[in-house]
Amino acid sequence: MATTPDTWEPALSVRQILTLERVLAGEPEVVAGASHLDRPVRWVHVAEAADVGVMLSGGEMVLTTGVLLAGDEDKQAEYVRSLYRAEAAAVVLGLGRAFPAAPDVMRRAAERCGLPMVVLHRPFPFADLTEEVQSRLVRRKFAAVSLSEAVRTELTALITAGAPLQRLLDEVARHSACPVVVTNLAHRVLGTAGERPAVDDVLRDWERIARQAGGTEGDGWIRAELGGRGERWGRIVLCGYRGDTATGRLLADRAAEALVLHRMLGGTAACSWEEQSAQSLLTDLVSGVVPARQLLPRARAAGLPVNRRTFVPLVVRDGDTGRLDRLLRLLGLPGLVAELADGATAVLLSLARDQDAGALAAHFATRLRTESGSARTIVAAADPRADWDDVPAGLREAQHVADAVADSAAALDLPPVVRLKDVHLRGLIRLLRDDPQVQSFAERELDGLLCETDEDLLSVLRTYLATGRNKSRTAQLHHVSRPALYRRLEAIQVRLGVDLDDFEQAASVHIALLAHDAQQQ
Repeated sequence: MATTPDTWEPALSVRQILTLERVLAGEPEVVAGASHLDRPVRWVHVAEAADVGVMLSGGEMVLTTGVLLAGDEDKQAEYVRSLYRAEAAAVVLGLGRAFPAAPDVMRRAAERCGLPMVVLHRPFPFADLTEEVQSRLVRRKFAAVSLSEAVRTELTALITAGAPLQRLLDEVARHSACPVVVTNLAHRVLGTAGERPAVDDVLRDWERIARQAGGTEGDGWIRAELGGRGERWGRIVLCGYRGDTATGRLLADRAAEALVLHRMLGGTAACSWEEQSAQSLLTDLVSGVVPARQLLPRARAAGLPVNRRTFVPLVVRDGDTGRLDRLLRLLGLPGLVAELADGATAVLLSLARDQDAGALAAHFATRLRTESGSARTIVAAADPRADWDDVPAGLREAQHVADAVADSAAALDLPPVVRLKDVHLRGLIRLLRDDPQVQSFAERELDGLLCETDEDLLSVLRTYLATGRNKSRTAQLHHVSRPALYRRLEAIQVRLGVDLDDFEQAASVHIALLAHDAQQQ
C-alpha cells in the first residue's frame, strides 16, 4: 500500500520546464511529441554520445547539440529510439553548427515514438538550464519530504490521541485543499471531508464520477488503496486536487497509511466506517440542522436508492445495529441503520414505489422481535414518505412514538409496528413532559409514592394502569399472588388518597404517572 520515495518524488513536467525564463531565452520550439509535454522530468542530462540511452534510468530530459550525429541519418534515428527505450522524458536539441534546423529524421522518429523533441533557436548555455532545473527539483524534493513528515506526524498524533475517522479526514482535506472521499471497493462512500459545497458537488453524481475516474488520475483525481496483508478493502480519493500530482500522490499515500493504522489500532472493520457514515447522515436528518435536500447527495453516495422510492422511517428500541443491518440484508431491504441517542436505533428503508411498505415493515418488525427474543424490542414507524424532504419529520415522529412506549412495552399489547395512532394519551403526555404545569401536576398526584422506598409500589401501579386495571395480568407480570397484589394496591390507594376503582381518579393518577415517567427519560 505504501510507496517508496522514488514513487512520489516531485518532478517538473516538460511543459513546465519550457516556460522557465532561462529556457524561453533560447526560443524553444516543440517539433515532435507535442501531446506528451506533461511527462514528468526527474533529471536533466547533457549528453552527446550516440548511445546515451544506456546511461539513462528514465525520466531524464536530454540536452544535446547533436555534434556526433551530424551527417549520419541512421545514427540520428537510433539516437531517438535509444532515448525512447530508456524512457527519457524529452530531448532538447540546440541548433547551431551541427544542425542549423531540426533534422527531419530525428523529428519523424520522435513523433513516431511519442517522444517530445524541442529545438532551441538561439545559442543557449546548457549549464544554465541544468542548474535551474536541478535546483528546482532539489527544492521540490526537500519540500515534499518535509510535507510527508509533517502529514505523517500530525496524523499519527491524532491516531494516538484516539481521534475518530472524521478528524483524520478533516486534516487530510486541510492539507490537500480539496474534497476527500473514502469508499469501499463498491464505491460506497464511508466518509468525506472538505468544504461542504464542494463535497456535495462531488457526491451529487458519485456513482458515475467514481467509476469514470476509477482508472485515471486526470483532473486532480488522485487515489490510494486501503488494505493490508494482500487484501484491499477500500480507497481514499483526493477529488480535484490542484497542486502538483506527485505531491497529491504523497498526500494520498500518507492518508492511506494513517487510515490503515487507524483501523488496525482501533480493531474496527471497514463496515464500522459504514455505520459511522450512516449514523452521521441519519443524525443530521433527525436533527433538522441541515436541510434534507442538502443531505440527498450523501444518502445517494452512501448506497441508499433515492430515485422514485418510498421511504419508511423506523426507530427501534432495544435493537442491536449489527443485528438490524444483517436482517435488512437477509430480507433484501435497502436501507441505512444508525444508533441514535438514548438506546434508540434509526432505520430508514428505501422501497420501490410498487412495494407494500406497511407489510414489509411489519414483516421486518416481526422477524426482529422473534430473533431478539425480547418483549421490550419496539419497532416504531411513521407513515411512508414519498418525498425525501419529508423524511426528517418522519424519523422524528418514529422516535417520538418509540420514546412514548419505551418503558411500558412489556405491559402493553402492542402491534409489531407501533405508530402514532397507537400511543394515544401516552404520546401527548410525552410531548408536554417539559411543561412546568404538567410537572407540578405529576408531583402533586403521586406525592405519596415519590420516594426511593416506594419504587416497588410505583412499579405495581404502573403495570396495573397500563393493563387497564387487570389484576390477574398485573399479578402474573409481577410474579405475586392475587392476595399479595390486593395488599399492595390497598397500600397505594392509602398513600395517594384515591380510589382506583373510580374511573376519573384512576385516569388522573394514570396521566400523572405517564408524565412522571416521561420526565425521567
